[in-house]
Amino acid sequence: MRDAYFDNAKFLLIVLVVFGHFIQTSIADLEEAAILYKVIYTFHMPAFVLLSGFFTKGFDKPGYVKNIAQKLILPYLMFQLIYSLFYYFLLDQATMNVDPLNPNWALWFLVSLFCWHVMLRYTSKWNRAGVLVVAIIVGLAVGYVGWISNYLSLSRTFVFFPFFLLGYYAKREHFTVLWKGSMRVISLVIVTLVTVFFTSYPEISEKWLFGSKPYEQFAAFGIEGAGKRLGLYTITTMMVIGFFALVPRRRFFFTKFGDSTLFVYLLHGFVVRTFRETPFANANSLLFIALLFVVSFFLALVLSNKWLKAMTQPLVEGKTTGLRWLRKRRQLKRTGKSHSKETTSY
Repeated sequence: MRDAYFDNAKFLLIVLVVFGHFIQTSIADLEEAAILYKVIYTFHMPAFVLLSGFFTKGFDKPGYVKNIAQKLILPYLMFQLIYSLFYYFLLDQATMNVDPLNPNWALWFLVSLFCWHVMLRYTSKWNRAGVLVVAIIVGLAVGYVGWISNYLSLSRTFVFFPFFLLGYYAKREHFTVLWKGSMRVISLVIVTLVTVFFTSYPEISEKWLFGSKPYEQFAAFGIEGAGKRLGLYTITTMMVIGFFALVPRRRFFFTKFGDSTLFVYLLHGFVVRTFRETPFANANSLLFIALLFVVSFFLALVLSNKWLKAMTQPLVEGKTTGLRWLRKRRQLKRTGKSHSKETTSY
């Protein structure tokens, strides 16, 4: 049986990913939205990266790189093309831009995740503390290389690799420590302090949290750039710990959708980008922000639907088991046979 705690964590994180993308158009005009956006971005993707490292297994087996390439790079290339077509028609562009070396939308995660798996394959036998220190130093140093940005997601790959390593090094008992009542109180204090920090320093650009920009774009030269990123590393680590301390352990109605986050991640961009082309994207109020959170939650549920997953599985996972399940359902319906006991875990 799947672990409800980790499924809850993954579903809540994907809701925050969708929500963050929805409110991005509001951060320029609504201060509260900007603060909320920064708070979310301090931890939601790093926590996802950490979980990806935690569940990484079998990377030292023969054929692993080939298998992970099929799992990540092929969907990346397909969605890179699909999103390029989507933007071409949605934005009424004069030409269609298809550039496999510059990830569209949130597709950077697939490229970086592939790189993290490969990097782990060659660093797993090294001293853990040493590898982590080197990864942090590289994450700091990469900001000084101006040409490393969104190109092949190189900047994010190096900036977030320490969190992938932390996930790989983590054991389940490290998470159980966070379930103590005192840790939850500490987590709420951390969230409050980080919120106060971004409220007090609104001039800090949210783009610092993307991990995709060189320091020169923030006019942070010399030691200043690395110092600020190191400070953000500290804030992010505390927020990630705080998030996992607050994740509930019991099963909820949404827990079962924790295994569908990749589908939500790859598909929600079509809805969000369409939303940004409507007048509603400029409606800035706290009530509207709250409504967008509700919409984000239900959109994550819809995109986790077993029927939609079955139809999009060939694109997302490169498999057709979901389509075979749909055909079997239709055949059973035509013959009038019951399919109530059929499994939907394709």
